[in-house]
Amino acid sequence: MTLATAALLAACAAPAPAPAPGSAAAAAPAAPAEPVFQCNAEGARFAVGQQVTPQLEAAARARAGAGTVRVLKPNQAVTMELNAGRLNLSVDARGRVKDVHCG
Repeated sequence: MTLATAALLAACAAPAPAPAPGSAAAAAPAAPAEPVFQCNAEGARFAVGQQVTPQLEAAARARAGAGTVRVLKPNQAVTMELNAGRLNLSVDARGRVKDVHCG
């Protein structure tokens, strides 16, 4: 019984055979790499004092080199994970940007 179990486990651990040259699997192109964004908040400083709008968000994201942007409202619960490609726009109660930072 133990010998049979060991044989089954060994069969599961065997590597898959390499595709033959010229086969469809070998010719499939590699998936494009996901873009890597590195936020730079200095590029988005122009937004401080302005009313937040979708257009302002897009412009600030682009100028900061960020992949995403989120608007942080007063007393809003937010996640604390670090995301180097995300721009945060902190706004006041009237929706005006009071600070920009990455993370």
